[in-house]
Amino acid sequence: MSRLPRSPSAPSFRETRRARERSVYEATTRAILVRVEPHYLPDQSDEREGRFVWSYTVEIENHGQETVQLLSRRWLITDALNHTESVVGPGVTGEQPTLKPREAFRYTSVCPLPTPSGEMRGAYQMVNDEGAAFEVEIPAFSLHLPSARRTLN
Repeated sequence: MSRLPRSPSAPSFRETRRARERSVYEATTRAILVRVEPHYLPDQSDEREGRFVWSYTVEIENHGQETVQLLSRRWLITDALNHTESVVGPGVTGEQPTLKPREAFRYTSVCPLPTPSGEMRGAYQMVNDEGAAFEVEIPAFSLHLPSARRTLN
């Protein structure tokens, strides 16, 4: 978890060569950019036990003119058998970050699945400094073993 100030001249994450070689998913709502990068965790997974674990790093960037606060999140997690679980809760990783214009917030979390592939998508519930609530899309992203074809379910 970290707060990342953004300078107007800083290259975006997408512009780096390394980023193009990874699976990075993005969505923008009301000038709030959400970027997600998932990684399979073989050391925490056990195929025989039906446990496949991914980490995902999320960066939320405020490209707008107003200060916003993330209040809660809603995830839809779908496995390869098309079973979907909904996860709703306050904040992210125990925080409800406030982002001024040109600030960013990054956190990493994990997702276990009973199948070797799946998908996550969702939304953050946010409020601006005037108290107006709105939702920000979390882009759908694939959870696949590194050897699998990289497509959304």
